[in-house]
Amino acid sequence: MIATLIFPGWLINAATIIHSDEALLATGFIFTIHFFNTHLRPEGFPMDKVIFTGLVPLNEYRLRPSPELRRSEKNGQLKKVLVSTELSPRFTKFVYAFGFLLLSIGIIIILLILYSMIFVYR
Repeated sequence: MIATLIFPGWLINAATIIHSDEALLATGFIFTIHFFNTHLRPEGFPMDKVIFTGLVPLNEYRLRPSPELRRSEKNGQLKKVLVSTELSPRFTKFVYAFGFLLLSIGIIIILLILYSMIFVYR
């Protein structure tokens, strides 16, 4: 590598350590902020199915400030954009199972990050 011809070896080692710690902290921060803002909201608990289905119930959509909703109501075109699709119970179970699988993986990753920061780095 050209960088090793220019910089001393200890600087490369320090950059590697700092970069790996920064990546672990960034991953943990992004997951935890997402977890609390998405899964622990009363209207989205335990999981918001919108990410998998693309459908938002109208009563839930009205709670979110949306210029698109106001524009559709003002122009009288709300009925055109409404979708009256019901999800099958089997698909809903699949969505919840997949979501909880991903959530479990995220929690395991956070626990492993904490473990490595506490017990591995010395």
